[in-house]
Amino acid sequence: MEHELKIDARRKRILELLAQDGQVKVTQLSELFHTSPVTIRSDLASLEKDGYLRRVTGGAVQTVRNFFTMDAQQRKHYNLEAKTEIARAAAALINDGDTLMINSGTTTLYTAMELKKLNSLNIVTNSMAVAVELAACPTFRVILLGGEVNAQYSFSYGNTALEQLRQYKADKAILSIDGIHAQAGITTYHAEESAVCRMMMERSHETIITADFSKFGFEGFSKIANLRNADYYVTNKNADPETVSSIRDLGKTVIFAC
Repeated sequence: MEHELKIDARRKRILELLAQDGQVKVTQLSELFHTSPVTIRSDLASLEKDGYLRRVTGGAVQTVRNFFTMDAQQRKHYNLEAKTEIARAAAALINDGDTLMINSGTTTLYTAMELKKLNSLNIVTNSMAVAVELAACPTFRVILLGGEVNAQYSFSYGNTALEQLRQYKADKAILSIDGIHAQAGITTYHAEESAVCRMMMERSHETIITADFSKFGFEGFSKIANLRNADYYVTNKNADPETVSSIRDLGKTVIFAC
């Protein structure tokens, strides 16, 4: 029993490190736990079987399933450095005076923070956090969509939100999503928000997808659109190469922020 508890504690700590950094290395874990690389590989194989990580050469990376079990505050701090770089690269695609549609998500929230460096933006969003972040900017006009509310993740959705979206047209949509897959397309775990994201894409001239590497090669619960329906994918360099190739084969732009 003591041996089993030691294994469980070690694997729990591995998941905590994944939540913190987005990836782990076999050599680092072996040194940290004073155990052999063979033991660590066994841990990673077991956690991969349960869907909590994906093994890569020399270690493992976070999966959407593990990310989805976090609460909103934990998500905000997960892979913070990468998200900040992605947000900065996404904001560089925006010009003063643009009209934007922004959905909910931690990466879009960090992008919103970067947008505060610009002037005279018009923002339509279903994210309460994004609306609060940008509403204080004196040259910004912020419209928060009404409708039903997901209190856990602080976003609005439903027919009222969709009816309001139909009244607006934007230069660009900035979306944070849960899965990017060659066959499944752009997906989310929040089925109730998928229609809002889809309409944001339809009502915008261009769509910018902001997603860290853990979202590439994975399929969320509800489909938003095909890969060809977005124009820019902003991520980091260890995104799944096959998915990146599929996007580029469609003539779309992949930007590696870090």
